[in-house]
Amino acid sequence: MYDGLPFSCLSLQTLMTRTHQLICKTENVILNLTAPLVSSNTNHKKPAQYHYSLFKSIESAGNDWDLAAPAHNIFLQRPYLSILEQNPPSGMRFGYLVFYADAQPIGVAICQIKHFNAADSLQESDTQKEGACLLNRVARWFRRNMVGFVSADVLICGNLLLTGENSYYFDAAHIHPTAALALLESAVQASVKQLEEKRVKIPVVLFKDLSPEHTDATEYLRGKDYLPFQIQPNMVMPLAFANFETYLNAMSTKYRTRAKRAFKKLEGIQCCGMRVSEIEAALPQIHALYKSVANNAGFNMVDLNPAYLLALKRDFGAYFNIYGLYLEEKMIAFYTTIQNQGIMEAHFIGYDKTYNHDYQVYLNMLYKMVQAGIESGSNEIVFARTALEIKSSVGAVPQQLNCFVKHKNSILNRFTNTAMDYLKPEEVWQQRHPFK
Repeated sequence: MYDGLPFSCLSLQTLMTRTHQLICKTENVILNLTAPLVSSNTNHKKPAQYHYSLFKSIESAGNDWDLAAPAHNIFLQRPYLSILEQNPPSGMRFGYLVFYADAQPIGVAICQIKHFNAADSLQESDTQKEGACLLNRVARWFRRNMVGFVSADVLICGNLLLTGENSYYFDAAHIHPTAALALLESAVQASVKQLEEKRVKIPVVLFKDLSPEHTDATEYLRGKDYLPFQIQPNMVMPLAFANFETYLNAMSTKYRTRAKRAFKKLEGIQCCGMRVSEIEAALPQIHALYKSVANNAGFNMVDLNPAYLLALKRDFGAYFNIYGLYLEEKMIAFYTTIQNQGIMEAHFIGYDKTYNHDYQVYLNMLYKMVQAGIESGSNEIVFARTALEIKSSVGAVPQQLNCFVKHKNSILNRFTNTAMDYLKPEEVWQQRHPFK
């Protein structure tokens, strides 16, 4: 049934205590969990045998992946993952885990391997460069020079191109969420060991973007010596507006006046949806505008493949949109959205900052995404991280997400949180409340 690399076969016992043991062998990983993680075996059926396979490509995971992937999240479905794999960010490699209960696929997880060099990933915004006092300049010098020592291959359970819970999925009818996470963690560690046997050393594992609501998951990963940390919150905007006019009327006078002032400043700028042929012709400009934003971000681990956005439009059609903003036929900005069932994902953007002040380009793109979200009937917009204050000014609210990191060296692992503190983007912001 599966043509991947079989990593383990494990028996999950449904006992009623809160202890657990992991017994690792050379070829198999046996997980004995003595915890109330799944329903009691009242019918005296034989407990399911849980095992997993690692695939090098999403196509090799094939139908098993399709059977286990969630219907409600396109970012864990094969068409999207195939686009990403075929148009990868610079230096990114992939792995795909499929989990089975006996012969039935019940879960999936994506892994990305990225060489992380803090000195390359850490950027300083123009504001940070211009407005630094002597003490801040000393701190910046220390930060720039210390990060040069932080360099390693990292296995990420998650997707660096997205924000939110897009890392893994298990069918809760077949396995309890905490048992699923234990199975996932053991599979990730087994994957690391197998890669090391092939001389691919992965000293750091990162679980990306888990909701704080998953308290059992947090405790389990802490118990396995993973260190929790938070970056910036995910900015999410609930949509409960009949139309864009209703949205504007829901604002206080201050923010409604601000919006109308921004709309007026954009007069003379054309905003057009782009077809595949137009995207292809404009790829150099689109990528240059993306880089102008990415290079000004506080921290960035992704160098986007120029063909990625083109492939999304070609394969996803109306579910993916890219809009160009033009001043006298010159593209000065673009923004993209992906429709993920009832959620609209604000994906990558780019703009020429020399036009931002006079035309309020970035703020207007946010308003246009809000309008598109309302008109599409979406329940919410995911605006992701960065530019927190201005996103809150259009109605987005922060949702904190937890990440968990572990260095295989137990001594270095103790200092991982300190290193993460140095690498976090620095953004002092005040949440705005635009509605009455």
